[in-house]
Parts: sequence; C-alpha cells; structure tokens
Amino acid sequence: MKAFVLEYGELKIKEMDEPVAGKGEVVVSIRTAGLNRRDLYIPNRRGNDQEALILGSDGAGIVEQTGEGVTRFKAGDEVIINPALRWYETMDAPPKGFDILGMPDNGTFAEKISISEEQLEKKPAHLTWEEAGVLALSALTGYRALVTKGQVQKGNTVFIPGAGSGVATYLIQFAKNIGAKVIVTSRSSEKQKRAMDLGADIVLDTNSDWKIGLAYETIDLIIDSVGGSTFNRALDVLKKGGRIVTFGSTTEDNIQFNLRSFFYGQYQLFGTTMGSRQELRELIGHMEEYNMHPVVDRTYSLSEAQEALDYLKEGKQFGKIALHMNDL
Repeated sequence: MKAFVLEYGELKIKEMDEPVAGKGEVVVSIRTAGLNRRDLYIPNRRGNDQEALILGSDGAGIVEQTGEGVTRFKAGDEVIINPALRWYETMDAPPKGFDILGMPDNGTFAEKISISEEQLEKKPAHLTWEEAGVLALSALTGYRALVTKGQVQKGNTVFIPGAGSGVATYLIQFAKNIGAKVIVTSRSSEKQKRAMDLGADIVLDTNSDWKIGLAYETIDLIIDSVGGSTFNRALDVLKKGGRIVTFGSTTEDNIQFNLRSFFYGQYQLFGTTMGSRQELRELIGHMEEYNMHPVVDRTYSLSEAQEALDYLKEGKQFGKIALHMNDL
C-alpha cells in the first residue's frame, strides 16, 4: 500500500506492507485523513536514523478486516479513528500509557491502518468523508478545553485568540451551540470575516488594543493556544476570578507574568491536551444534535501530502486540511 512516511529524516511517499488485523484489531481502508500541526513537529523530534514511520493522527474509512475477538465492528462499517490512544475515561490528566497516533505508532497517512477496535467510533452519518477524516484530534482538544476544563456555561463570554486554526473553528461552534458569546481575534481580514460567518459575535484585529476593544465586555473564559505572544494580553482582559485554558504554544513556550496580580485577581489557569474516548463520544453526540460540521479549508490527494504540509506550515488555512487516499 502507499503511505506518506518519515524515513531516515526524509518525508516521502513509500510502498509499505499492508496491515493485518491482530487480536482485538481492525483493518480500516482509509478514505480521508486530516492534518494537524503535530505533523509538522514530528520530523524535528524524531531521529534521522530511524526506519519508516507513517505520519498522521486523524482519519476515517471503512472496516475491511476484523481480528480475533472483535465484537464492536464488522466489515463494511464506516468509522472514524480516535487518535488519543488508550485514554478511555475522562479524568484530570491522561493515564499512563497514553500516546497520540502517528508517533510512535504508524498513523493515518496511508491507504490502510490496523488499529485496536477500542480506537474506533462509528462515522456520524451527517458528515462527509472529508469532514469525518479531519474530526477527532482538533475537535477533541477543543471540546475538552472548553467544556471539561473551561466549564463553559450558557451566557458566558468566551475569548479565543486566533480564529483560523482547526481547533478554533470547533471552539466557535461548540460555544455558540451551548449559548455562549464568542470573541475571537485574527490578523487576516478574510479569517475575521469567516469567523463572523461561523458564528463569532465579535472579531478583533490581533494587533489592536484588546483592553480598549473589550472595555465593555466581561470575559468569563479564555481558550489560548498561541502562547507567549498572547497570554499576558489575554489575561489583561479576563474578569477577576475567570478561567484561562491553554493547550498550545505556536509562539514562545516560556512566558513571564505578574504572580501577585494573578493571585490577587484569583484567576484560574488550566492546561489541557487531547481528551478521552468518553469526551469524544460526548462531542460526537453534540455535533449530531446540532447538525454541526467541521470546517474543511482544502483537500489534497495522498500524493500531494508534502504540499499539504507546506500549506499548513504557512498558517493561511481557516479550519482543517484533508487528504484523500484514493489517488494512488
């Protein structure tokens, strides 16, 4: 089968052995896969002396083969892949043994994958293959940040610095469905418009003075994935006693903030990443209830995987980027 791999430091399309379903495993013929920023970082985090690793965390497809003991799925079932490996119940932090699909295990940028049946969920019927293929990682990250950690409630005001990422597009929709007011930022006028079209109530230019722009708003919750360049600016507009949830750092990892101001303001700071199978099932139910759809910016073929990664690296997308697997 064809796959997009990282082999001895080089990204390339390679012919790989077809997977076989072991005990408790299912072979899925992948229809579409989804890119995540994680895919950009793996080449720098993995040594140049290692054999081929198939990249990719998100995917959706059709069950082709089931191994011994599989009871939840049969050949022909349409499924999505849960990339949060071995994390089943919602808890304060991931359990021991948790990993994300795509490193160290082979991922979804391939025509087929063999994976535990515990990592599969039925594909929501209202989603296209492109939408299903980009769903799990970003939606799960956003849902846990907003609902589990952020404890968003109807009537809250949620501030999300950065409007164009895949997670942000899910956050906007989740929050609006729950009944919150949503404020986002972007440097791009096109992304600002698209965020408004998606449901954001207020959109600010990232370079504007947020304290002036939000002077008449009461911010209950901030969901931040940008890091150093936005953390303190966001904290300055958070109400006393408010929550800030962080799950990424596309800018600086290390930040400084005034600890005395923080504890006098009685702010609450939470870190999060990914989420449990229980949370994934909850968000799928939420999406089905509200007929919610992922935002897909562009779709590439598997043979164009490098081009897709280059586009993701530029940061120009609004929403998710998908790969079709049936071109090779």
